[in-house]
Amino acid sequence: MTLPRDKSLYKGVWVFLEARQGTLRDVSLQLLGEARRLADLRGTDVSGVLPGHAVEPLAREAIEYGADRVYLVEDPRLASYRSRPYTKVMASLIERHRPEIVLFGATKNGRDLGGRLHAVLETGLAADCVKFEIDKDGNLDMIRPSFGGKSLAHILCKQHRPQMASARPNVFPKPPRKPGRTGEILPEAVPFTEKDFDTTIATFEERRTGQEAKIEEARIVVSGGYGLRDPKNFKMLEELAAELGGAVGASRKAVDAGWVPKAYQVGQTGKTVRPKLYIAVGISGAVQHLAGMQESEKIVAVNLDHKASIFEIADYGIVGDLFQIVPEMVRQIRERKAHRAVSVATR
Repeated sequence: MTLPRDKSLYKGVWVFLEARQGTLRDVSLQLLGEARRLADLRGTDVSGVLPGHAVEPLAREAIEYGADRVYLVEDPRLASYRSRPYTKVMASLIERHRPEIVLFGATKNGRDLGGRLHAVLETGLAADCVKFEIDKDGNLDMIRPSFGGKSLAHILCKQHRPQMASARPNVFPKPPRKPGRTGEILPEAVPFTEKDFDTTIATFEERRTGQEAKIEEARIVVSGGYGLRDPKNFKMLEELAAELGGAVGASRKAVDAGWVPKAYQVGQTGKTVRPKLYIAVGISGAVQHLAGMQESEKIVAVNLDHKASIFEIADYGIVGDLFQIVPEMVRQIRERKAHRAVSVATR
């Protein structure tokens, strides 16, 4: 598919709205907030594209989170994500309406869709961006980690439109919902053929391992670094996280050492988290790690080195031996829980 090269023909900021199990993914809502900011800088509007089946209520939700309009493509065969039909939906609508910017969440589906779409449209795609700006010429400055997270690359797509980029979950804050906000819901027809559905979904079963599912969604994250000295010492963090109802994270160095799975990694090249409470244990505070957790509501750091960089952004710092401090935290939490249980039982 060859699109016109005249950039003046393109207008608007689009977000691919990813629905799963009857809800919009958080990253789609987060990108609506960022799209709103970019659209205001460009003096244009925000549109969402929502393929699926019986998803009109989600289109209304997207409008309440900042979309001016939602292009709705409903078909029973779109109930679950499949590469070819979703690519055809996006390509057809982009050819029809010509947006200037298209944003995707860097989920498994979003990465697949963006990668296929940029090849079909013959335009650029910047993956896993952590920041967006508009340059002096009106181009989207797509900023992403490079060289293993040691620096940031600025990517411009000056010659082709649309400019496309993906961003990881939790990089951007979710905008406030405005109940009653009005906008357009525009049903769109996309002509499918049997060839567009080259795979058949016999059954769909979502399996989530507790840890992998939790880290980006957890209200409390307890992360460990190389200061733990040995992988077996992550057991302390697991106990603390369990008492707090949270999840366990890790620094890149701990992951690279093979102590914990990649799914635990917090940072520029790992997960970005925004919990209510982030406890950093034995983590020095490298720039790459800070980029993945510095937007946490409250940060508690435990480190033997009082000069560790992590203390510069921590709300509360504990200088001392983590092998004494963490077990004591667990003990006191359990003691308090037991006291509360006794108090309730004797009322």
